[in-house]
Amino acid sequence: MIILIIFNRVPYDTTDVTWNGLRLAKKLTETGQEVRIFLMNDAVDLARDACTPPADYDQDLSQMLKELIKQKVPVKVCGTCMARCGIHKNQPYFEGAEQSTMAALAEWVVESDKVITF
Repeated sequence: MIILIIFNRVPYDTTDVTWNGLRLAKKLTETGQEVRIFLMNDAVDLARDACTPPADYDQDLSQMLKELIKQKVPVKVCGTCMARCGIHKNQPYFEGAEQSTMAALAEWVVESDKVITF
């Protein structure tokens, strides 16, 4: 089964939405599911080293994403959003986060058995 998780929100938005999405991705991967992650809108910050947790937040979301990449979870980042979105606009992306397109996202959606958005 292929499960596509699309993230849209700024990682540290005073909620645990992104954290919960990453936790779900990890658990699905641990159970043998094929997980794919696509970042768009302000969620592109998740793949930037400049994105660090605020002092009052106890989770490093970018590190969680890096751990998923190490487990061979493909991560694509909307190329248009890379320059337009996020607090850390024009900051570099870490290794394993691949610049991508809306056409690639459309292909992933069609290929996926389930699509989840956060």
